[in-house]
Amino acid sequence: MPTIEDPYISALSRVLDLSVARSELVMSNMANVDTFGFRTRDIDFRRELERARGNLEETAFSPAVREVQGLMERPDGNNVSLERESLLLADTQLRFHTAVELLRDRFKLLSSAIHEGSTP
Repeated sequence: MPTIEDPYISALSRVLDLSVARSELVMSNMANVDTFGFRTRDIDFRRELERARGNLEETAFSPAVREVQGLMERPDGNNVSLERESLLLADTQLRFHTAVELLRDRFKLLSSAIHEGSTP
């Protein structure tokens, strides 16, 4: 099956991959809000996107997960803030939906070019 080699599509694909990974991480943080000693983890979205830009051909891209520093810690050692995580989840969902819309527009453009090229 032929593939489309388009750096724009590859970059948007990475945005989708990062968005999914971050959403899963944020939901894990939220699920552990009452876990003794749990530490909030996150992905530096901008840094990972820059790193991914250099590896668009690499299929096994894995974003670096880090512990978030500077958050208020409760007496049980847990530092998850549901407010922070909710905002991050909303932001990540917005990024994901924006990337989907941009991909949809790109495929419409490619489809239009293909159909225009096939008419006499």
